[in-house]
Amino acid sequence: LICEAYHIMKDVLGMQQEDMAQVFDEWNKGELDSFLIEITRDILKFKDADGKYLLPKIRDAAGQKGTGKWTGISALEYGVPVTLIGEAVFARCLSALKEERVKASKVLPSCTYNFIGDQKEFLEHLRKALYASKVISYAQGFMLLREAAKVNKWNLNYGSIALMWRGGCIIRSVFLGNIKEAFTKNPHLSNLLLDPYFTATISKAQQSLRQVVAQAALAGIAIPAFSAALAFYDGYRSAVLPANLLQAQR
Repeated sequence: LICEAYHIMKDVLGMQQEDMAQVFDEWNKGELDSFLIEITRDILKFKDADGKYLLPKIRDAAGQKGTGKWTGISALEYGVPVTLIGEAVFARCLSALKEERVKASKVLPSCTYNFIGDQKEFLEHLRKALYASKVISYAQGFMLLREAAKVNKWNLNYGSIALMWRGGCIIRSVFLGNIKEAFTKNPHLSNLLLDPYFTATISKAQQSLRQVVAQAALAGIAIPAFSAALAFYDGYRSAVLPANLLQAQR
């Protein structure tokens, strides 16, 4: 998600690194306060020995340690739609196809869309979209934990798990405290999005998420994690889905 936000700032808004670093610095002072936002700010600021920014010199092909892959496999085994982590893993796989992507960039057409809106206003949409997507991703993670606990007859304390992550993990962030409060109030909460605090948060941010996904699509920028967050949100809030046709086709 953070990489996609950076991609949008760079290739949709045309921002310079020093300006992007300032945005992440501001974001880290609010509800997005987290380890990953903090180090993103520092990475954007960092210059090499020659005085030039280091980030553009790094090859855009990511490897993986396996945790996302294992989570995706578990999600499929338990039948839980942990779509954001799945898309994040596939985005890494796609990035690894560097040589193929370079060839494809010379053959497959892009688009000629140029952003003409208000940059400050859109950055606020992007901030809200990032926060909403993070909430949805955590909601999916706790769905997986709940299903695994049900199948394996585990007695998990979800609030304590959130605090454990906040204590010293790469995904630690301030709003893990809000997750702890949600499960303390209702240990049987079926989905984080149904907690009053997070329901209100998503309600305020969902239009911004739509704006970000739409603008990226028009600009030809791939943002699979943001897109997956919106697709899950719209699917989860739908009383009726077209799965009846799928069943009929069987």
